Amino acid sequence: MAKGIIIREQHFPGRAPIDAYGNGGFRFADMSHRGSILCLPSGIYGWDMQEGTPLDETNLGKVLAEAAEIEVLLVGTGNHLKPLGKELRAALRQAGISADPMSTGAAVRTFNILLAEQRAVAAALIAVES
Repeated sequence: MAKGIIIREQHFPGRAPIDAYGNGGFRFADMSHRGSILCLPSGIYGWDMQEGTPLDETNLGKVLAEAAEIEVLLVGTGNHLKPLGKELRAALRQAGISADPMSTGAAVRTFNILLAEQRAVAAALIAVES
């Protein structure tokens, strides 16, 4: 049997507050990540999403897969608030998730507060440069 490199999706296997954001990434749990992230009950994952890319069910598939453990999804849409599309809102609502879009900075601050209160919160955070 040949052995080789096994590539696994990297993630932080737990819940942690976001310590800092900006410069195209995030700091949490004494680590840093360049790019956007999903903060889910199962951990923090890198998320291939850039500001301006439309959000849909496909790029929030991980969120929908963990819907049973999520009541509130905070969506950090970048430097400015961008509303979620009707179809995405309906899919999240059908899964029992209340979605709140806001700027990434506001989403980070709100996520940290709700996480400290041990609420069933998740966050989809698009990285910003400033």
